[in-house]
Amino acid sequence: MECVVQGIIETQHVEALEILLQGLCGVHRERLRIHELCLKSGPNLGSEASEVRLLCDLEQPEPTWTVRHVGGSMRGAGADQISVLVRTMVESKVSKNVLRLFYLLGYKLDHELLRVGFAFHFQRGAQIAVTVSSVNKMLKLHATDEAVPVTPGIQLVEVTAPASAENYSEVAASVSSFCEYLAPLLHLSKPGVSTGVVPTAAAAAASLMSYGGTTIM
Repeated sequence: MECVVQGIIETQHVEALEILLQGLCGVHRERLRIHELCLKSGPNLGSEASEVRLLCDLEQPEPTWTVRHVGGSMRGAGADQISVLVRTMVESKVSKNVLRLFYLLGYKLDHELLRVGFAFHFQRGAQIAVTVSSVNKMLKLHATDEAVPVTPGIQLVEVTAPASAENYSEVAASVSSFCEYLAPLLHLSKPGVSTGVVPTAAAAAASLMSYGGTTIM
């Protein structure tokens, strides 16, 4: 399982967010350049729709592939009372032949994206990952060099942490607690819940840029 929240930030404030994250996390950022392919099952694989995502890490000297399947989210009173989305997730490293394999299995390419930005991975009550990326679409099949932003001037921020059925409440609390530090610059909420940009982000960003964000929390 994983706990996740998302938000958006204007590109002009991303540098300030990076400064804030550097101070909070105490680790160096990692460059992010991910080619993401969304595949959906064909009719020969049963009546239930199936969707998988193939992630190709283009930042590696030799691009590496990961297959990810995101399942349903937790429902009920317990889920409604926490501010993060808890969902099932299966992920595995695969070889570069994975796309051909899924095509042979009957999957079809639904869409593809290129995510470019940076990420922080750190321990703060849970193994938390924060990614900040521009989401780009391809004008031609697999043409990552010709990708253009889906929403110019806006970047996606995602905070995730792995969890289990036994500890998801503690992990969710850790994620929520960490997200409070980012509140001056962006709203973070469950995926699918649009909260928009923070009206006062410009003032908060200016303060962070002048301060330098050197304190590690």
